[in-house]
Amino acid sequence: MNKSLWRSLLASPVVFATILACSPWFPAAANPKTSNTMAQVTSVSQLSDVQPTDWAFQALQSLVERYGCIAGYPDGTYRGNRALTRYEFAAGLNACLDRVNELIATATTDLVTKEDLATLQKLQEEFGTELATLRGRVDSLEAATAELEANQFSTTTKLSGVVVAAVSDVFGGDNAETGEEVEDNTIFTDRARLEFSTSFTGKDLLYTLISAGNFRGYAGITGTAEGDLAFTRAQDEEEPDNDVGLETLEYTFPLGESTEVTLAAAGAAFYDFTDTVTLFDGDGDSGALSLYGTRNPIYNLGDGAGLGIKHQLGDLIEISLGYLAAEGSDPADSSGLFNGPYAAIGQVLFKPSDRIKLGLTYVHSYRADDTGTGSRNATFNQFDADYFASRQIIGQGDDAPDVPTSSNAYGVQLSWQLSDGIVVGGWAGYTRTTLLSTVNGAFDRGDLEIWNYAVTLGFPDFGKEGSLLGFVFGMEPKVEDSTVAEVTEDEDTSFHIEGFYQYQLTDNIAITPGVIWITAPGFNNDNDDAIIGALRTTFSF
Repeated sequence: MNKSLWRSLLASPVVFATILACSPWFPAAANPKTSNTMAQVTSVSQLSDVQPTDWAFQALQSLVERYGCIAGYPDGTYRGNRALTRYEFAAGLNACLDRVNELIATATTDLVTKEDLATLQKLQEEFGTELATLRGRVDSLEAATAELEANQFSTTTKLSGVVVAAVSDVFGGDNAETGEEVEDNTIFTDRARLEFSTSFTGKDLLYTLISAGNFRGYAGITGTAEGDLAFTRAQDEEEPDNDVGLETLEYTFPLGESTEVTLAAAGAAFYDFTDTVTLFDGDGDSGALSLYGTRNPIYNLGDGAGLGIKHQLGDLIEISLGYLAAEGSDPADSSGLFNGPYAAIGQVLFKPSDRIKLGLTYVHSYRADDTGTGSRNATFNQFDADYFASRQIIGQGDDAPDVPTSSNAYGVQLSWQLSDGIVVGGWAGYTRTTLLSTVNGAFDRGDLEIWNYAVTLGFPDFGKEGSLLGFVFGMEPKVEDSTVAEVTEDEDTSFHIEGFYQYQLTDNIAITPGVIWITAPGFNNDNDDAIIGALRTTFSF
């Protein structure tokens, strides 16, 4: 019955302190000489129009004391012995209306008496004009506040950077191409990246990455991409000399509540908008030291300009789609977005819990088959300019023509966090590559079957929060079967064994010593094992 009576009372949330601060009817607010004691006076104990002896004043005072509508003095008492203006009184009355409404809405028993409801109704009738005025002013304030909140974001750009400085060397091993022993030679290399992250709405991101580096990688010394470090790919891979250049330019924005779109103008990679699942993917700045230990190599098949889409299907499934063209800005024949080298990816990521992720990945590529890892046969590195010159297809010193290939790659990736400090994972990848042309008789048409796999073990926060101890064991891309005479099968098996410890020295500095052990380099048991040692220091700001 109390609730039925209450429906006749119109109550709207009002913050009493806001009314006191904003209302022009309160002369006390304009008086800088008001004492500290007066500043503590409660909402129904000030000014003149409603006197403490009036029935309305005493009725409201009784309601305040019974229902705690208005805060009292710091000692919890209420001292209603000063007159109020009618608007101050109305503000206090409105606070009591809100409080009683809250009690009725949440109580399972009748906590508000019929007499109090009748008193409130009578007070509301007598001060209806003042209540309406206050509520109108509050509605205007709320609307203005909402508009400010909706439009308060302004275009901002955040600058961050990562600098990698590393000392490394190759110990032992034979060149996989020539069979000659690899000489020890300690080197000091670097890579610097400046990231400009710009947002226009607070939900989008214009990402600009400027980089420089001077590390060519060890493939030219060891004759194989096996074990090469993850930060080898400088801006100019042929002659990296710390020249500054644009590495990546892309714009990401939401499309609805569940979809994110990435438009890439330059330098994008599939792993920019696709979860690679592994714990060790720090793109050379952190995580694994080697490129192979960073992620499944099939993610490296695509780069350039294009489009990426990530869509959430509830909390358990994430779908990623993408298309990247390696020569998207080149207007020449057999180039551009759709006539040149390209790669497309599709991935379904399952997240049955916060600790488990499983990714199923498919990549199709054309004239984009070098993952930067594995044997020479798997990367087609033997088809260089010297190869074509020896067959008199090009002249000495000319650039080698592109090898027209079509590849279909399939991958499965798993990460399982057994506990807060232990994460196991791994991946397996299979690629079938078809040579589509003989390039004027340089080689036969045919197919290659390429396999790779890895098992990973990580210990997050090992020794110190932010640190990471990691191990990788696997086989880099290997040609298991070939119908191309010029691309033989890799007869033997080479294993990739890696261990590293990323120690978070400070919030901005991490030091990562590690060792990469390559057995039978070039997938040739006749070659001595090679060990790559590295000490990476990462500065982030």
